[in-house]
Amino acid sequence: MGGLYLIPTPLGDQDPSEVLTPQVLVLVQRLRHLVVENEKSARKFLKAAAPEVPQSEWVLYPMNKYTDPEALKGYLDVCTDGEDLGVLSEAGCPGIADPGADLVGYAHQKQISVHPLIGPSSILLALMGSGFNGQSFAFHGYLPIDKLERKSALKLAEKTAQTEGQTQVWIETPYRNLSLFQDLCQHLHENTLLCIACDLSLPTQWIETKSIGLWKKAEVSFIQKRPAIFLVSGGQPKRKDFSF
Repeated sequence: MGGLYLIPTPLGDQDPSEVLTPQVLVLVQRLRHLVVENEKSARKFLKAAAPEVPQSEWVLYPMNKYTDPEALKGYLDVCTDGEDLGVLSEAGCPGIADPGADLVGYAHQKQISVHPLIGPSSILLALMGSGFNGQSFAFHGYLPIDKLERKSALKLAEKTAQTEGQTQVWIETPYRNLSLFQDLCQHLHENTLLCIACDLSLPTQWIETKSIGLWKKAEVSFIQKRPAIFLVSGGQPKRKDFSF
């Protein structure tokens, strides 16, 4: 019986050896069956991570919102036939704000061993760099597009941050970053802390935390069209809450 390997990828256009462990790179060189979000970007990654392997040797299986669940289950036949199967994220870690969780669930049903591998996660990197509560946090994905629903979601998240001390985390399509920033400034309290983290793990990485009141005075046009994470502070846990 083969195993299912969850393979992280860089968060941007960079040498995989700069952010991935030797274990991951050795595995990529060995695997021949991979489930991928996008074949073009997957082959670009594979060429960089394992240039000595001919592209024709990899068999790629599509995984996106249009993929039929039965097709996903069928991909696991590779494992029941005795070979290992890899899952490639488009950027970051499979199953974390990326497809992959359904396939992992099917693997457990079939008693196929699952192997998550170490790699960059923009959500965790942003949380680490924010200075916010890492003991309790909630990742919401994307905020609603509707203006009233978005305002309501932001207000509820801010209240949760204030009353429960829970850090609130969102992502946004890069070309909508400024729109989200403006909504945050408009609907959140002046003293609420906001962290914006862009281009995480890349040479152009930028992370900054300050109050909404100070953000309103800041020039942030440069965040547009850059991959970014937005975090709102729920306050720091007391020292006794930490485990050492």
